Amino acid sequence: MQSHRGSSGRVATAGSLVLLLLSSTACAGGADKESAAKSSPPNVAATVAGVVAPAKVEVIAGLTGCKVKIRTEADELREGVCHTEMGDYLITTFPAEKYKLTWLDAASVYGGEYLVGPRWVVSAKPQLLEQLRPRLGGTVQQLRGTS
Repeated sequence: MQSHRGSSGRVATAGSLVLLLLSSTACAGGADKESAAKSSPPNVAATVAGVVAPAKVEVIAGLTGCKVKIRTEADELREGVCHTEMGDYLITTFPAEKYKLTWLDAASVYGGEYLVGPRWVVSAKPQLLEQLRPRLGGTVQQLRGTS
């Protein structure tokens, strides 16, 4: 007897694979963190961050090793401040991509570099953005500014 899977079977299988990926990366801690870090691909945290949707300030902060302090709670965005040994940075998340694009357009007046991902932006000094990028993914974007 042959089993036929419909689209719901494929969705369930895909969902199971995502859960397996998340559980296997989340359970790697404990006895030998150093060897786990050496054997893991350098972008595992960024891969997991890409799976999480919508992006949350607390999730991004956790991936960077920060206990975040929420600064702004609004319908269009959430903002959290991180103070770490690496440096200080601001994490901004958006409920939809259009709000992120509007925010970046407004920020372009000031110029600077930002680490930008799906529905989130990290504001920090350029060297810190490069340190955070392997953990979060995203791309560093240079905004022009007005003179």
